[in-house]
Amino acid sequence: MQLKPLGRSGLQVSPLAFGGNVFGWTVDEAASFRLLDAWLDAGFNFIDTADVYSSWVPGHAGGESETIIGKWLRASGKRDRVVLATKVGKPMGEGRKGLSPRYIREAVEASLKRLQTDRIDLYQSHDDDADTPLEETLGAFADLIRAGKVRAIGASNHTAPRLAEALDVAERLGLPRYESLQPLYNLYDRAVYEEALEPLCVQRNVGVINFYALAAGFLTGKYRSEADAAKSARGKSTTAKYLNPRGLRILAALDEAAAAHDGATPAQVALAWQIARPSITAPIASATSLAQLDELRQAAELRLDAATLARLDAASAEAAPTAPPAAA
Repeated sequence: MQLKPLGRSGLQVSPLAFGGNVFGWTVDEAASFRLLDAWLDAGFNFIDTADVYSSWVPGHAGGESETIIGKWLRASGKRDRVVLATKVGKPMGEGRKGLSPRYIREAVEASLKRLQTDRIDLYQSHDDDADTPLEETLGAFADLIRAGKVRAIGASNHTAPRLAEALDVAERLGLPRYESLQPLYNLYDRAVYEEALEPLCVQRNVGVINFYALAAGFLTGKYRSEADAAKSARGKSTTAKYLNPRGLRILAALDEAAAAHDGATPAQVALAWQIARPSITAPIASATSLAQLDELRQAAELRLDAATLARLDAASAEAAPTAPPAAA
């Protein structure tokens, strides 16, 4: 599988990242091990998680995903085959959040212990922290890089002005810079990334590993009506945002493209569209079964021609495509 450079970090990553939010949530430990083994066997090497996964589950406190990944790394002996990314900053209990140097030092040790490794390849600021000066946050990351505990750093959920400011501070003070951005981006959620973040990332050579690549499952095509959405809690949550004329127009274009590409699925086409975008390094996608993982493998191998990409661009535009003028 062709690997891609992640910003200027020196890290080489597969064209898709496995989203580790499912580990310990919708996928138990044994199934997680099988999926992680199959991910590497399929030629991928990039795994993304966070310390806070999966604190939203009743009875969980965060750290469940990292713990499972750590057990797998120890049992499998495959640490050197993995580009391992995790995040810091989301609330993990009283006084445990943000990007202060004190908390970063505490949080990284906890993540390293759960992950059962001596290093994190990509350590990401999960949220911006306006209460901590950027030079303090980046200085703390610099200490971790010097100590060999972190190889590179990235940002998640940052606006273009704040990402630009962080890059400028790093350059001015000679500190490590954010080598990647993790924004919301997919065929439906395009405007925020494309209008300001994408030009900045291209100009400053920042890698992009976007989340919600399948729009919480909507771009798989399984939610096409209110009745479909009512079948699951996740479906109900996607209905209000995606199940509208524009969303249905996108699904129709995905159906058309899938039919034209040897029986590809809408999900594979949606991911291939993102992979083909020059600014995108590796969309993040999850799988809860080996069949879903194989679908991701095929998505990474799918190549869309220019005409198909253009049709998907037009169908997913924020405004409805303009009808051609009537013949004179």
